[in-house]
Amino acid sequence: MELLSTSLIDWSRAQFAMTAMYHWLFVPLTLGLGVIMAIMETMYVRTGNEQWKKTAKFWMNLFGVNFAIGIATGLILEFQFGTNWSNYSFVVGDIFGAPLAIEGIVAFFLEATFISIMFFGWKRVSKGFHLAATWLTITGATLSALWILVANAWMQFPVGMEFNPDTARNEMVDFFAIVFSPVAINKFFHTVISSWILGAVFVAGVAAWYLLKKRNTEFAMQSMKIAAAFGLLASLLTLYTGHGSAVQVAEKQPMKLAVMEGLYEGGTNEGLIIFGVPNPSKESYDDGKEAFMFPPIKFPGGLSLIAFFDTDAYVPGIKDIIEGGYTQPDGTKALSFAEKQAKGKMAIDALGFYKKASAEGDEAAMAQHRETLKENYAYYGYGYLKDAGQSVPDLAKTVYWAFHIMVYLGGYFILLFVVLAFLVYRKKDIANKKWLLWACIFTIPLVYIASQAGWMVAEIGRQPWTIQDVLPLQAAVSAISVQSVMTTFLVFLALFTALLIAEVRIMLNQIRKGPEDTH
Repeated sequence: MELLSTSLIDWSRAQFAMTAMYHWLFVPLTLGLGVIMAIMETMYVRTGNEQWKKTAKFWMNLFGVNFAIGIATGLILEFQFGTNWSNYSFVVGDIFGAPLAIEGIVAFFLEATFISIMFFGWKRVSKGFHLAATWLTITGATLSALWILVANAWMQFPVGMEFNPDTARNEMVDFFAIVFSPVAINKFFHTVISSWILGAVFVAGVAAWYLLKKRNTEFAMQSMKIAAAFGLLASLLTLYTGHGSAVQVAEKQPMKLAVMEGLYEGGTNEGLIIFGVPNPSKESYDDGKEAFMFPPIKFPGGLSLIAFFDTDAYVPGIKDIIEGGYTQPDGTKALSFAEKQAKGKMAIDALGFYKKASAEGDEAAMAQHRETLKENYAYYGYGYLKDAGQSVPDLAKTVYWAFHIMVYLGGYFILLFVVLAFLVYRKKDIANKKWLLWACIFTIPLVYIASQAGWMVAEIGRQPWTIQDVLPLQAAVSAISVQSVMTTFLVFLALFTALLIAEVRIMLNQIRKGPEDTH
């Protein structure tokens, strides 16, 4: 039975990860390209230059293809909350469903209303109204991202809720605490602005291809100028919001931070790893093996500074978090895994006793058990974990590499956009700098890797939790057969792969035609 349960969890995780990663191939390009095409149309309205109109319409066509397939993959992704993770939906659906419902009613409605005007209203409405429709379309897409990210941030940092023992469900008590959670606000800006980088890299790469081919050079230079300035701004803002994410993770998800840095035993004045190779033979936090193949290169005090704005601050490692006893930033002593597990089991038992007392009509016992449940509910999920090792993400080395690859590539994007912006705005002849143009083209797959790596850090780093500290995977998964999950996994894999191939072919065909064939 345990083997079946583990297999079911693994396949359900694999299916959700696969569909989420495919979906995220389309979303960031929608968010980034949408703003860029809106800026180009704004230039057209301000200058009256028909070339800007042609440029905006070209990118708008590519936006439309990507937008449509992104919607199709997103719908399938959301269905899994009811099919593969029905226990999750039952326990927290009252909260998690609210932002998703708002996303569907408000944001998606905004997109659906104005996207038709954006594509088909060039000759039917005024320039100003059409420009407004374009900006409102991308605003709707961004608002869609907002509500989805609010829901995801709540999974990372559950606030604004209370557990109702009568229904065995979490219920929303403070909507604004959920929406304006510091984790939600930072996650929204970091995710959306990093998507702008992807859009800028995509535009720069395609423009570079035209310059290499010596085709549509005016269009290509217009696109390159917008991409360079917009990409540089987005890269710098992403660096800032990325620091904000690190601060939030250090405070609210210390295990994720420890895994991101491969930190098993923490300390004060903790260094930030510049480069290090994790030891592949190290399988457990307490196996006594070295964490790295060789001593990593570190920036002294960097991790303490980034996490807590103090080079002398204490940063706990994986082993420290499990053993507890260190002083936390708020001055309290950190509980050990064993203490959290004990409190979790007390909460689970209290819920069972409450239900029994309720059936017997014993109101005094109900009040007593309700209070015990409330006092220990913050660690409810630990009661389902068998040992301390289960509290450590099972793909810790994957999280480490995903985080560092994302950081390395982020630094590279800043450098690339600095060079591009300097050259295009100093009116240098970049058409003859083939090394730079090829770099722009080859950066397109790299920016997708960085985008996917960011989500891998966020989601794998949170494991084993679906809701941080409250609901682990084994308590959230649906009671369905492994074979059915395997079958749908293969079906979705084939379907999403076909959609991706279709999108790439359509977009490449449109790029080969060029803006002169845009209608």
